[in-house]
Amino acid sequence: MKRLFFLNHSPIDVLFTKTANDFVVNEIPLYEFSGEGEHLILHVRKKDLTTWQMVQRLSEVCGAKTRDFGYAGLKDKDGMTTQYVSVHKSFEAKLENFKDDKIKILSKTYHNNKIRVGHLKGNRFFIRLKRVNKVDGQKLINALKTLKKEGFPNFFGYQRFGRDGDNYILGREILEGKRKERQRKMKMFFISAYQSYLFNEWLSSRLEIGHILESFNDEDAAKALGFSKELIKSLKKQKKFLKMFEGDVAHHYPNGKPFIVEDLETEIKRFEEEDTTITGWLPGHRSMQSEGFVQEMDTKIYGEAEPFLKQMDGTRRFGWAFLKDVEYKYIDEENWFEMHFSLPKGSYATVVLEELTHNLK
Repeated sequence: MKRLFFLNHSPIDVLFTKTANDFVVNEIPLYEFSGEGEHLILHVRKKDLTTWQMVQRLSEVCGAKTRDFGYAGLKDKDGMTTQYVSVHKSFEAKLENFKDDKIKILSKTYHNNKIRVGHLKGNRFFIRLKRVNKVDGQKLINALKTLKKEGFPNFFGYQRFGRDGDNYILGREILEGKRKERQRKMKMFFISAYQSYLFNEWLSSRLEIGHILESFNDEDAAKALGFSKELIKSLKKQKKFLKMFEGDVAHHYPNGKPFIVEDLETEIKRFEEEDTTITGWLPGHRSMQSEGFVQEMDTKIYGEAEPFLKQMDGTRRFGWAFLKDVEYKYIDEENWFEMHFSLPKGSYATVVLEELTHNLK
């Protein structure tokens, strides 16, 4: 898969291990829990377990079926993560003295509704990088400052594509009828990997436009991109690296609905103020598509999925996202670089790390 970076510094060689000491994820809930209701809300910390493995262990102790538990999203297996889990309060007594080497119930409350997938604002991350010399420490500080100010390309991370990076190929083969997958869960997972692959290809193509605009004069950029000189001039006036076009599908940020960009000047300003962002397509039926000139560009990426649209549920994904509450420090005596930041749901901390270091897994 082609993958471009937004930043243009040279690669930074660091040591990153997704251990409980060096990688911590804390879920940010979508809303405050009411403190009353029939659902028990557990604030749970887990270590080196998937969310599913954690739920299975809780299920074995209290007797509730795994499907009775609610959670907002799946957290990384590696490292230390906290998240909120719901189950009917009738199982509370059996969880009272719950003990596990890798799971700790930090607190509990109640709520009227079961937690559903997607019921989170985002996640807050702590990452510690080791074997970072002073020069590279300063490069990381400069890069992180730029991402804090400008935002970052919201790629799907390597986790979506599997150990060998070929999950999307399996998904495409399923859609083509060349491969059978009996387990519906795995079938949908492989198909989603194919959608994610197309999104990443689209986002790389948009980053390529940004790099050409930065590197070439108007005439050469027009030739390279096949755009008019007038369009090149107008794109270069935009402050954001990711350029917005009339006909793009934008989205209120971080919450709201997608919409077609019609008043370009107004929407560019809102994008620069981080009130909206540009979205890419996860192809499928019942989802909004770009229009006009942008749709012509998008077809070069998404055209191959046209025969399969009725087999997929489509949606939109932020093409550009923003770091919030950024903190960082370089620890000279240890040669460590530590950072905290918050991301919206669906964004990958590993993608931010790859953008900072220019090293892909």
